[in-house]
Amino acid sequence: MTSWLDDPTHREWLGRGLSDVLGFALRSIRPEGGFHHLDADGTPLPDHPPMLFLTARMAYSASAGVRHGVPGSGELLDHALASLTGLHADREHGGWLTQPGTVTRKATYDHVHVGLAASAALGVGHPAAQALLDQVVEVVDAHLWDEGSRSLLESFAPDWSDSEDYRGANANMHGLEAFLAMGHATGDAVWHERGLDIADRLINRAARENDWLLPEHFSADWEVLPEYNRDEPNHPFRPYGATFGHSLEWARFLLQLDASPLVASPAWLVESADALARRALDGGWALDGRPGLVYTVDWEGAPVADVRLHWPVCEGIQLSASMVRLTGDPHWEGWYRRLWDHAARYWVDERGTWRNELDDAMHEAGTIWPGRPDVYHCGGALSGPLEA
Repeated sequence: MTSWLDDPTHREWLGRGLSDVLGFALRSIRPEGGFHHLDADGTPLPDHPPMLFLTARMAYSASAGVRHGVPGSGELLDHALASLTGLHADREHGGWLTQPGTVTRKATYDHVHVGLAASAALGVGHPAAQALLDQVVEVVDAHLWDEGSRSLLESFAPDWSDSEDYRGANANMHGLEAFLAMGHATGDAVWHERGLDIADRLINRAARENDWLLPEHFSADWEVLPEYNRDEPNHPFRPYGATFGHSLEWARFLLQLDASPLVASPAWLVESADALARRALDGGWALDGRPGLVYTVDWEGAPVADVRLHWPVCEGIQLSASMVRLTGDPHWEGWYRRLWDHAARYWVDERGTWRNELDDAMHEAGTIWPGRPDVYHCGGALSGPLEA
């Protein structure tokens, strides 16, 4: 079977799609800094101020656009970097403001995204990227990284006091993503070594011990909290249960670690990526009788939150592309094609932009994330296969 990844027509289609989503994102630029949440027509949604992780993700997505020669990407990247060094910068305590103008905790989840943004921008030669990356390194070493557990802490008061009595897989997963990028940007093996220790704790141990359903929530001493947020199944960051979209995301990062020239690659990286992806796709697709992936499942693998979000599909596309390149297995080529067929039918609209959430009838909804606030995942689904 010839892979779509090598088909010129498919690759041209991916490039057009990347141009469409980044062109849509240009409408989100706020002159005063940060980015608007947009509705389906590209109109800014009221009462949705700029958020640090979304600004950082826009820098990452724009960097991919610059790398692939998408017009408008440079403007997006300039604005994102100016916002990270301006609007979002905490001049008093260091680090960055999650939601400028509002007192909120300093979340590791948000801050590691700045590392991802700075590394991606440095990779395409942005002049502000190196200084920003240097700041990220200082913040990670001073506040976020816990050497004792070889993992990331979760959140802090604005002055970096009052470390939260909780450890989360989500923040550590995006920490791994950022550390991968930071290692490639700096050539310093410490970032990939730290990423490997994070992955060992959460995947090689926690996920493996739970039949590849990854526990997401832990106490401060890394005891699993299996009932955490049982009464908040649609929580946007900390839902109860296991999240198949995260399994696919973790799998993708494990393959990147496996390919790293900076650390020795243990055999469990590819094995675990394969196991996570098969449990999520082979075992989780259309679990409730409707096409696609549910948001979360319980510890028996039964659906909990059955809302459909676009990002697990995007992560499945990127993961399956990586597996095709690594293994050549027709199983993963089949999933790559099936996921794109699904995305084209349900998620990509007539203008080439992506719906963010679907209801029970597979129509656009906004229960968890109203509007279309982010092109990070769909931009990755379009640019990732071009680079796989």
